[in-house]
Order: sequence, then C-alpha cells, then structure tokens
Amino acid sequence: MSMTNLFAELGLNEQILEGVEALGFTVPTPVQSKAIPEVLAGRDIIASAQTGTGKTAAFALPILQVIADASRTARERQAAEIAADLKASAGEDVRKNAGGGVGVDASEDVGGDAGKGTTCDGLAATGKSVPGDKSASKGDDSPAVLADAIEKGASTSAKVNPDGSIARPRRRHHTKKKLGTSSSRAEKAKTKRPGAGGSSATAAGSGAPKPGPRRKPRRRKGARRQGEDALSRQADPNAHPFGPFALVVTPTRELAAQIEEVVSVVCEKTGQRAVVVMGGAKFKRQIKGLEAGCDLLVATPGRLIDLMDHDHVNLDCVQCLVLDEADRMLDMGFWPSVRRIVAACPKKRQTLLFSATIPPSIRGTVDAMLTDPVTIEIARVGQTAETVEEHLCPVVQSQKIQLLEALLDAGGASGERPDRVLVFCRTKRRADDLERHLKKAGVRVDVMHADRPQKARERALESFREGKVQVLVATDVMSRGIDVSGIDAVVNFDVPMDPEDYVHRIGRTGRAGATGHAYTFVAPDEITPLREIEYFTRKLVPIWELAGFAYDATRIVPNDQRSTTKPTRSLFCGSRGRGRGFGGGRYGRHY
Repeated sequence: MSMTNLFAELGLNEQILEGVEALGFTVPTPVQSKAIPEVLAGRDIIASAQTGTGKTAAFALPILQVIADASRTARERQAAEIAADLKASAGEDVRKNAGGGVGVDASEDVGGDAGKGTTCDGLAATGKSVPGDKSASKGDDSPAVLADAIEKGASTSAKVNPDGSIARPRRRHHTKKKLGTSSSRAEKAKTKRPGAGGSSATAAGSGAPKPGPRRKPRRRKGARRQGEDALSRQADPNAHPFGPFALVVTPTRELAAQIEEVVSVVCEKTGQRAVVVMGGAKFKRQIKGLEAGCDLLVATPGRLIDLMDHDHVNLDCVQCLVLDEADRMLDMGFWPSVRRIVAACPKKRQTLLFSATIPPSIRGTVDAMLTDPVTIEIARVGQTAETVEEHLCPVVQSQKIQLLEALLDAGGASGERPDRVLVFCRTKRRADDLERHLKKAGVRVDVMHADRPQKARERALESFREGKVQVLVATDVMSRGIDVSGIDAVVNFDVPMDPEDYVHRIGRTGRAGATGHAYTFVAPDEITPLREIEYFTRKLVPIWELAGFAYDATRIVPNDQRSTTKPTRSLFCGSRGRGRGFGGGRYGRHY
C-alpha cells in the first residue's frame, strides 16, 4: 500500500496529502495513526509518546484541515474588504478633483459675492491654498486672479513682478528663540549651585574650571527599547487581519522554528498562512505578519503575551489550541503565562496536549482545560527509546573534561569516532566554559543556550546539522523537541536535576530507527539525581568505562545490585524533596 493511501485512511484530504508527500513522510507513526483521526473528529487529546515519533505532524496535519473552512471564509471576507477600500479611495480621489475646480471658480468671484461663499471661498480670496486641495496650491492662483484680488482689496502676500507675473511668497521659517543671551548664561554660571560648597567667585579665583554645558543622556540602544518602540506603534489601519484559527504554544524558540518548517510546507499546498512569533526575533516583522492575516499561529508564551498586551493579536477566533511539550508548559515557570493564554481563547474550542512525558502530577491541572479528553499513550511515562544505548560513566568533577576529550578522540562504545556529539550542561556559564576548553583543544565546537542571540543560536544549530561542527554544547534548551538527524552520541556532562529532562536529552539520538549512544557523567555529588532518574525510568543505567583512561581513585562506582524501586523514606540524610538537593549522607547502601 502506498504512502498516500496510508495517510488517506486517517481522513486527511488531498491538499494535506500533497503536503505530506512534500515532507517526505512514508508511513504514519503510531502516535500519528492514533491522534490524527481523533483530532479530525473534534476530540480533546492528551498524547504521550517518545521523542522522535512524529508528534509535530500528529497535530499540525489535522488542525490545518480542521480550520480549512474558517480560513477560506476569512480570505473571501478580506478580499471583499480590500475591494471596498479600493472603490472608496477611488471615489475620494474623484471628490478631491471636483473640489479643486470649485476652489478656482470661487476665487474669481471674491469681489462680487463677498460673504456668500464657503470656507473654501474665503481661503481662495486671501490667496491661501485650501486644505486637501492640491490643485489650488500648485497652479490655480494665476497672475490674473491674484491681481484681480489685489485690486479688490483682498489680503494676500503675493507680489506682482515687473513683467506681470506673480511672485510666490517665501515660506517663513520660525526658529525657536534662544533662552537667554551669552551674558545671561555667563551670569547663571557664576551663581551658586545647590549643594555645592563655597561661592562661584571663590571657585573662579582658585582656578577651578567653569562648569561645561550639560550633556544629554545617551539613549540606550538595546533590544528592550527597540522592542518597546515596535510594540507601541499603531496597527496598520488599512490592514484587514484575520485569525488565528489555530494556536500552537511551545516552550522554546528552536521548537517553534521546527514546527514552522513542517507547517510551512503543508501551507504551501493548502493556501493557508502560518505565522511564528517568538523571542529574539524582530517585533515589526512579526506584527506585519499578523496584520496580513494568520490561519495558524506558533508562539512562545512570553512573546505572545507581549503582542496580546499591545493589541496586535486577538485569540477570539481560535478553534484549536495545542500545548506542545505540555509537561514543561504547565511547569511552575510557564503556568501563569499559559493560564493567561488559555483564558484569552474561546471556551468552546479543541485542546490538544502533546509531550514525551506527562506525569500524573499535572493531570489535575490539565483536566480543567479539557473536555472529555482522549488519552493516547504510545509509551509508558519515563520510558526511554529502545534505539538508544545508555551508559553510566562514574568520574570525579575535575576529570569530566578530560574524559570527554578522550571519548571524542578514541570513540565510544561503538568503537568509532563520533561525527556529531550533543553535550548537555546544567548551566549557561558551565556550557560557555566547556566550549572554550574544547575549542582550545582543537575541537570543532559551538555553544547554544538562552543568553545567546537568536541568530547565533540558529547558526549554531544549522552548523551542527550540516556537520560543520562536531560538538554542540547546550543547556536544556536543546533537549525538547529538536529534530537533528545523524546525532551519534549524547553526553550528559552534568546529570539533569529533573528525570523528565534525562528522557528528553537522550532522545535527541537514536531517531528514525537509527542506533544512538547516551553517556552520563556522574560525580559523587550527583548520586541523588541519578537515583531519581533510575526510579523514573524503572531501569538501571549500565556502567561503562573508557579503556585506557586513568580514573581518579575517589570516584564512586555504583553497585550492579541497586534497586530501581523508590523507598518509602529518604535514602540520604539531608536530601531535599525528590532528591533535588545535595545534602550529606553516605552511599554505601546502593553503591
């Protein structure tokens, strides 16, 4: 059975199928096979699937078909409004031209019908141009007309040249009067300043320099000020925006850009329009995109709220709301923003939640947003991809960089030198430090985190995708939904504090059926988060050692017989809730 028939069985129309073919999709993934029919049926969905299983297409393809009727109606209305505006502007031009002729005629009758004319008559009699009358200001005040007006006593500033022509008066330039003269400014300089000790005369006698002119403060040139200026500008009155009819909210800019790559290909076939708004990009370009009309809007929470506060986007027409990476979107950091966005959407809508992990802790939160949802669970919560081989590398903190360099030179568990390696660090500063160390060692490396400009982040990701960069050091900004094919290995330089982040990190490799390797460097002070990961995934991470590497004797090597079941009480004294802290304690029970 052909690819087109396989996707057609899911209920997609011909235009969407053309987009699927343009994307190069061959066979629907399990999450696509289950989610697409439910979305087309108008059901709310909670979908959980492993990374790299095609969740983006699972919601992007059907929602474009759901909003197709609304998109068509909006375009027809926009075309009708533009045609009406053109017709009205043409009529206005005709009225202006007619008004110019009346102004000339009125100026000729200024003497005979004084007091009977309109405002245009009076302005013509004084030799002034009528506001909005272009013809009167250019050539309708002929010498004969103005001379006739002068003879009849009309007030005018025009002069008659000796040859009989009319000399137009020069426009007077009004300049602001300077406040005070040089002498007065000198006197002010001699006066005593408030709060200054001694008199000005004493200061002058002692040879102190005279106070110079006060400088204007330099205008701060920053993205914030530029963004505020762009947001504060008025919307285009001639624009006829429509939509959005579907809204996709995603936590990171990179994920938003990746969704745009998928929907833009399909929109070329359907005739619909997708707009992406995210931080780090220019406000003006995004505002113009919204003013032109939008069928599908892909947005990060912060930028979307900024545009909502300045009335550049309206969510009253949203029919489908998608929260991508829902577990992170509903995290404490994003929940206030997500709550505002959800409240701005109509209550009667379709809501879709997609993520690799949807823990039970957020079920109570999402239930208030959904109506009789369908749960699609392709994989168990916390389950990692079968195509990823996991390796645990016990090492001390001071040897992590050396171990990474040796791993890049000698090759990992596969025995081959990796071409593309994605290294995750816990903090931005740590990522920058590691990037500098690797660059000094001659490694083709780049760094990616939230503090880098958007253009630099895009260049780094593109260089890594094209193979120009061997190692990409990143924070968890790269752990969610980023699809880069051909990643040979993922290295957890720092053990993630959140077990969900571990699942997302190692899911960057082993995609599309290929085999990948994930290495986790664990130091003695990272035991607690490691145990949380093993509790979450319900399996042990096997130990792997690099042959020939001189490990420090103070490292802690785990016990193969450790349990994957979380105990009822804390294993380590001093740990703070879910093992997020690094309080003291001994590890002899499991290690």
